[in-house]
Amino acid sequence: KTATAVVYIRIYISLQLIFKTLFDKILNIMSIEKVKEFLKKYNKDNAVIELVKSSATVELAASALGVIPARIAKTLSFKTDNSCILVVCAGDARIDNKKFKNFFEIKAKMLTPEEVISYTGHAIGGVCPFALADNSVKVYCDLSLKRFSTIFPACGSGNSAIELTCDELFEISDCCQW
Repeated sequence: KTATAVVYIRIYISLQLIFKTLFDKILNIMSIEKVKEFLKKYNKDNAVIELVKSSATVELAASALGVIPARIAKTLSFKTDNSCILVVCAGDARIDNKKFKNFFEIKAKMLTPEEVISYTGHAIGGVCPFALADNSVKVYCDLSLKRFSTIFPACGSGNSAIELTCDELFEISDCCQW
């Protein structure tokens, strides 16, 4: 009986992994398509770069795109009382907790992976400030991006990006402020 139970547990765990992998792939496909549709009104849907390699981290994205990591516009998500804040910053930038608290008047607390999907509609590795699932989400762009003429935010999947100027990013993401 114990051996049978172990087999059932292994099958159950394997099925969970298979379904999670399928869910992640479906979410990525749906997310990138939502972003492309969103970008149509800015005439940027055809500018989305779909990579063969992963772009799920700053380092992977920089390598896949052939740019320095700082030019990757990473989107960080933080909890608020009843929503979240997205901060888009250069790939080499770090969040200063004291400055964050002074600016937003809340402690910097990252969202869980489930909350990220719920608020943004994108999984970690493809989070971007476009086609957000929740209209209450506020987007802020960090000044660390302004040292570059163009930057590369993700487009909803762990293998996508788009090259934008800082002004384009600000407009398209409906950014609150720099």
